Amino acid sequence: MSSVADPLVPVLAVVGTGLIGGSFAAALQRVGQVGRVLGVGRRAASLQRAQQLGLIDEVASLQQAAAQADLILLATPVGAMPEVLRTLAPHLRSHTLITDAGSTKADVAHLAREVLDERFVQFVPGHPIAGSEMTGPEAADPMLYHGRKVVLTPFEDTPGASVHHLIRIWEACGARVQLMDPTAHDQALACVSHLPHFLAAVYMGQVLRAEDADTRLGLAGTGFRDFTRIAAGSPEVWRDIFFSNRSAVLDELEGFVQLLDTWRAALDDPSQPDQLESLLEQSALARRFWGGRNPS
Repeated sequence: MSSVADPLVPVLAVVGTGLIGGSFAAALQRVGQVGRVLGVGRRAASLQRAQQLGLIDEVASLQQAAAQADLILLATPVGAMPEVLRTLAPHLRSHTLITDAGSTKADVAHLAREVLDERFVQFVPGHPIAGSEMTGPEAADPMLYHGRKVVLTPFEDTPGASVHHLIRIWEACGARVQLMDPTAHDQALACVSHLPHFLAAVYMGQVLRAEDADTRLGLAGTGFRDFTRIAAGSPEVWRDIFFSNRSAVLDELEGFVQLLDTWRAALDDPSQPDQLESLLEQSALARRFWGGRNPS
């Protein structure tokens, strides 16, 4: 499949061939930096579709992936990782590199140390900050990671050569790589990723509870679409993310509730319109500044 004599990844195994895993394989295929791609998953229909789309070359078991792959990407819900790692561990070759695409990192790092034992240094936790509400192999996009940030949280014991190799692989996909401490990553993502998804899902629930929900949804425009888009994400994936990063998400939610009280008080006092306008202006300026630095 590759036109490069020595691709960065001679044999890639993708555990989970949907949006994230499928896009990773497709991105490396696009630049000729992968030789053979093995697909591993729970649903035979999804694996068959991934093969039909050319995202994978063949279907494999976890044991086969561990015994054959040079790089294994775990693109599964966080809750599935313990069993996946336990199955992989006895069959891993000494040079096989493992990474993941989970949205939380401290729990994954702890799990890798616990399950992989002395081979935990072959695992480099990662989080590509890219995606969409779409799921399944059909959602795979070879340009998904182009210009996007990927966070890696290697252990202190991780060989530098392994980290550098994984950085080159992600850069081949068009991504920009940043190294972080796993706890710092989880705290930041609770604020800018996990809480927004939680609030979008809660808000959709509020709309659906209304007696005239159909009327309201029929009148909704682009603002409603933008605000609620992420609520359409995989419930299984997001359930695991929320529980995995529960403490940080609850902290952010508590801060949000306190701030919401401030905004509610400003709205409840029409005699002081400048208070609400000042709050709106602060948020508007911050969003415009961020948007100018991070165009979509």
